[in-house]
Amino acid sequence: MRKMTEKSLDEAFAGESMAHVKYLIFSEIAEKEGYKNISRLFKAIAYAEFVHAKNHARNLGIINDTEKNLQTGIDGETFEVEEMYPSYNAIAELQNEKSAKLSIHYALEAEKIHAGLYQEAKQSVASNMDIDIEDIYICPVCGYTHIGTPPAKCPVCNAPKEKFEKF
Repeated sequence: MRKMTEKSLDEAFAGESMAHVKYLIFSEIAEKEGYKNISRLFKAIAYAEFVHAKNHARNLGIINDTEKNLQTGIDGETFEVEEMYPSYNAIAELQNEKSAKLSIHYALEAEKIHAGLYQEAKQSVASNMDIDIEDIYICPVCGYTHIGTPPAKCPVCNAPKEKFEKF
């Protein structure tokens, strides 16, 4: 693929991915405000944006087999933990942006867990086995990720376990 086309598709992938997530957030807000059909509209269009992103990802060669995808996940999470979030935190600290620092802290703590979970999953796939995993719980406040029964309170943000989302 030629460089200009690759750059364009990469930017389109990023834009479509961001739109997908943004519209899911908007759907959640509309649902909470009682706009059930507007919520569905946001969710439907978010799915369309996902389709666009997936098509771009396929053309960019981002989509691979599970073992390679897990390594991509490990690499991405490790980059966020070791480089990206520490850098972002330093900027937020320098500019005394307390809410940004908290958001960065929440993400950093979750990303540490994600990298380990992907690593375990990759080891299973290398043996041609799926992972044996209990219920997965995600804190909706900070993104803390827990396998099995969650703690009474989130260890990162103190949200009660009743708020955790089960997967």
